[in-house]
Amino acid sequence: MLSEPTYLPARMVAPTIEAHFKRHLSLAAPSPGRILATAPAAEIIESVLDVAFWASLQREEGKSPKVSLALLEPSQSDRPLIFGDKLRLTPRNLVKLAPAVEQPGIHLGVWPEGDDLFIWGTTHSVPSICFVLEVTEPGVLVIKHRRIDGFGKFVNVAVLKADQIKVLDEVTMGVADCPQLLASLANMPLPSFMGESFNVLVQLAASMRQHGRGGLVFIVPQGTDRWRKSIVQPVKYPVVPPYGAVASLMEKSLDERQTLEWRESLLEAIDLIGGFTAVDGATVITEKYDLLAFGAKAARGEHNKPVGQIIITEPVAQAKATRVHPAQNGGSRHLAAAQFVNDQHDAIALVASQDGQFTVFAWSAQLNMVHAHRIDVLLL
Repeated sequence: MLSEPTYLPARMVAPTIEAHFKRHLSLAAPSPGRILATAPAAEIIESVLDVAFWASLQREEGKSPKVSLALLEPSQSDRPLIFGDKLRLTPRNLVKLAPAVEQPGIHLGVWPEGDDLFIWGTTHSVPSICFVLEVTEPGVLVIKHRRIDGFGKFVNVAVLKADQIKVLDEVTMGVADCPQLLASLANMPLPSFMGESFNVLVQLAASMRQHGRGGLVFIVPQGTDRWRKSIVQPVKYPVVPPYGAVASLMEKSLDERQTLEWRESLLEAIDLIGGFTAVDGATVITEKYDLLAFGAKAARGEHNKPVGQIIITEPVAQAKATRVHPAQNGGSRHLAAAQFVNDQHDAIALVASQDGQFTVFAWSAQLNMVHAHRIDVLLL
């Protein structure tokens, strides 16, 4: 029998998560060969969240568990590894199994049987719109599902941090009450929930977060050197000629872009650029993803004013936009990003903080100011 959950946020968010999966599965168009997940009930979602939360607070051999759970039957998976004896879904069993499934892409398969939940084995593959729960650190749970076309990062649905609940607003990105902010967001290279399955900037963001040192990227227009007016000269680490592997791969034919080799090559090229963001200073790339320089020092242009207020938003339901001085938004990277975009209206800046925050800075013509959109909840 399912135990009575004691993690209150699990009970609070479960009906919303149930509705999300039911809605997306009802909208998914059936097609030959496509396997869709089964929409989980609220009580199942609540129980899985409860077990995962209490497991995240335990330690095994001095380490906190990092584990991914997928709600599916073995028949919905491709080549699953099935245990001889199913294990009850309990915090202790999760902690014990976590070291075996820490590698990215491995999920513990969970499914109800009778009045209880059981771990039946592991899998690398999950069907489209399958409920997946990742324990990323103590007290932090991320609910997500695979994109309908199967490639690229999973779509985050909600993030629970201890007693905080952040349900992502996939339609208006948390700014439904402000048309100007919506128009401003339309000019940002934000990840799309229902659009293309692969977004270069999302992968670059993930790569920047992975090295854990923080990073700053300036994305500038192709074929112009205007950005150099906002950079200390000479640039310390120019790339000559520009590294154009990503742009070259993105220009391949549609058939070539369907191959595993193309995907692996693209990820390698993006991760290479992401690695340079660990170097102190800014990494400069073009809008076509050519790497121009790294370790660049941002500086306010000779005739430009210091950036004043900026507006901050987050893609979370019922989130409120706030106006602050850029120094209140973060450290030196955030201030440099805001000033660069304030000087170079046709540029975009990405900032990854050491604490995991990730912010996109862009000039908003609608608001006539710098718009900072925090998207770390999309990248966990």
